[in-house]
Amino acid sequence: MGIDLKAGGRRIGHKSSMKVVKTKNPYNRLLIKLYKFLSRRTDSKFCATVLKRLHMSKLNQPPIGLNRLSKYMTNKDGKTAVIVGKVTDDVRMLECPKLSVCALGFTENARKRILAAGGECLTFDQLALRAPKGSNTVLLRGPKSREALAHFGHSTSVNNPHTHDGVKPYVRSNGRKFERARGRRRSRGFKV
Repeated sequence: MGIDLKAGGRRIGHKSSMKVVKTKNPYNRLLIKLYKFLSRRTDSKFCATVLKRLHMSKLNQPPIGLNRLSKYMTNKDGKTAVIVGKVTDDVRMLECPKLSVCALGFTENARKRILAAGGECLTFDQLALRAPKGSNTVLLRGPKSREALAHFGHSTSVNNPHTHDGVKPYVRSNGRKFERARGRRRSRGFKV
């Protein structure tokens, strides 16, 4: 079996993110260095998993809400929740339990509520000092399929009405009077 050069040959220039760090964020780059070292020098699966998730794109680091987080952490006293992503507030939750959370970021209100409940918000470098092998931690992830994803992508235009047909517009309401003219009828410019 040879290489089909007519069909494009070998895939060159498609290095995975694990080989080349794509992020420009200096803090994330330092965390990747730290966890690369830890996963090499310890045989911990935890460090290897955290490293793999640090390399992921933002789309693959979905945020997690406080409500879901507290649900996952019931009956896990003394353990630290670890999220390679952002922790967001959930206004539907009235009482926030005491949590120890390590994440890449926290929204302002989520941080306030965790601290007010007597919990703590850790960064990954603090976690590396406290639990280099990930002992007493619970590695969690947010939901991958969320409503926000429906709005991602390029919106359509007159020049290219079919860039991404599946992109959902941010509409104030879905009624008869909303966004039914240009772009939705042939007689008004173009129709998608």
